[in-house]
Amino acid sequence: MPSLFAIGDHRLTTVLTMASIGSGRLCARVQEKLCQWGQSTQFRREASSCVRTKFGLQTTPRKVAHEQKNQKQSQTLAATAAQSVASGCWHPCSRPEVAATARSFSTMRTQQPGSLPEYQVDPYHLLEDDLKDVYVYIRDALRRSTYQDDLYEIATYYFDGHGKAIRPMVAILMARAINYHIYKEKSGLLTSQREVAMISEMIHTASLVHDDVIDQSDFRRGKPSVNVMWNHKKVTMAGDFILAVASIMIARLKNNDVTLVLSQVVSDLVQGEFMQLGSKETENERFAHYLTKTYRKTASLIANSVKSVTMLAGADEQLSDISYQYGRNLGLAFQLVDDLLDFVSSSAAMGKPTAADLKLGLATAPVLFACEKFPELNPMIMRRFQEPGDVERAFDLVHKSRGLEQTQYLAKQHCQEAVRLANLLEESPYQKGLIVAADYVLNRMK
Repeated sequence: MPSLFAIGDHRLTTVLTMASIGSGRLCARVQEKLCQWGQSTQFRREASSCVRTKFGLQTTPRKVAHEQKNQKQSQTLAATAAQSVASGCWHPCSRPEVAATARSFSTMRTQQPGSLPEYQVDPYHLLEDDLKDVYVYIRDALRRSTYQDDLYEIATYYFDGHGKAIRPMVAILMARAINYHIYKEKSGLLTSQREVAMISEMIHTASLVHDDVIDQSDFRRGKPSVNVMWNHKKVTMAGDFILAVASIMIARLKNNDVTLVLSQVVSDLVQGEFMQLGSKETENERFAHYLTKTYRKTASLIANSVKSVTMLAGADEQLSDISYQYGRNLGLAFQLVDDLLDFVSSSAAMGKPTAADLKLGLATAPVLFACEKFPELNPMIMRRFQEPGDVERAFDLVHKSRGLEQTQYLAKQHCQEAVRLANLLEESPYQKGLIVAADYVLNRMK
């Protein structure tokens, strides 16, 4: 049975240009927030024809006039956005002529993105020696920091070697790709870069431990969640302990710039969790709220981890920003796919209950897109699906809408941008691995 995320799928025609979130009402409220994850135009000036050819995007004769019109509009938008770049960051409010809501994303039409490039590279096999002992190193670091057996047992519960380790994998891939880009064959993985890969997994796992307590989850990674095995007080403190040890490891890197970058991840995680507790009244605010929350809870960790390993290699600001933007796009796509899988995968495949977000009162991308066809979802979102039958009704409406397809399309958009950024690096097996990682994100089944 073909994967839901088959790259060559041409069923989707909805364009979701994520840089279009901007309006007068939205600008003042979220400008600063959107700048954190807003796409830098500095790296968009590559020849569009090359990018279109690489991704298999073909222009049919009857769309030539439409494409020419879009090209003229793009030139105007680029000139407008350049003014914002000069001031330090780009944000979607630079595009006032584009509609501001999720509705605009679902009513505009374009061609479906083509396939991502195919390379005979398996990142996990490529990094087998680098990744095989990551969990061992983490458990050793936690063991050295405590002699309390109960604390150690709880803290290492999810470091059993059965996780996907996608964050360490991407961090090490980027580290080796950047090292080759700068130093060619004389490059090797730095100890500090390996440490960042471990730190990224520790911060992620600490957030999972806290999430399990907050959400009162029963299963995680196919086994009873940590809060089912121990009482909430001990579990909460174990999550704090993991984060504390990770902070010690960050300090031992003795790099002030990297310390600031990785510390931002912790701040983003907390703020993202707080954002998840609330909803926004209006449609455009709600979608911007969701995207900013997604960046903070998921994408920030990947983006700032790959930026950190790039900085440790001695890269300049431009190269560091390429790494950051790659991680940001990959992280956003990862969460979008996760939100989609919550509606289409079995509990066995996910390793945790499905429809969990609705049960927690969360409106993710599939629901927000479904609101276009079924406005009755809006009051459900505001009451966080708390009335009897809300969860079942919302689940059904999402499947009757194009919300799942639109979410898939948006994830593809972000992965294709990640691929474009990876292609700015010197060609190497690790650079190709970064491209394949984007394909993994789209096609993962867990």
